Amino acid sequence: MQARNNQNNYGWVAIMLHWLMAPAIIGLFVLGWWMRQLSYYDPWYQQAPSIHKGIGILLLIALVLRLLWRSVNITPRAAPGTPRWQALTASGIHNLIYLLLLAIMLSGYLISTADGRPIDVFGWFSVAATIQGIPNQEDIAGSLHEILAWTLIILVSLHALAALKHHFFDKDVTLRRMLGLSGMPTRPNKQNTVTTTKKEISL
Repeated sequence: MQARNNQNNYGWVAIMLHWLMAPAIIGLFVLGWWMRQLSYYDPWYQQAPSIHKGIGILLLIALVLRLLWRSVNITPRAAPGTPRWQALTASGIHNLIYLLLLAIMLSGYLISTADGRPIDVFGWFSVAATIQGIPNQEDIAGSLHEILAWTLIILVSLHALAALKHHFFDKDVTLRRMLGLSGMPTRPNKQNTVTTTKKEISL
């Protein structure tokens, strides 16, 4: 499989970044929702937010890499037979997902650094607190973070349902090519092979 995209298929770099980010986005949402249920005395009260922040920073790095890679690659065209309005809607949703991710990560950064402390990423490195001192910074950023996260997970769910529709109902290559399978040749059955051979002989 090629590294770069072409008009019909995604390259392995785009596929890898997609499948690294997808479970991270869903996992962060579930972790964030679960964290809100913890009490102060729960043993995960401190540990869960640290994991959430660390994965969030790594996801931001993956997002930046994905956007940079996207900017120097072509986007494969829609599957044959896809109505133009569906292709435009899909493109709009993709772009909105990217914007929401950036906004969520910015709001998460503002929550985490409101007290001036840097964000530690699993002891590997830290991200400095450069924006602080905004009145009610943590509360305002926290409210935005939650609203944006719910909006994102709704769009991601629609995106996943659309991919399943394309695969099971439309039976096109939309999902297969993001799995790296669309370029695989289909295995001809014996009858087709014999028919083809007879035609070639007759010619």
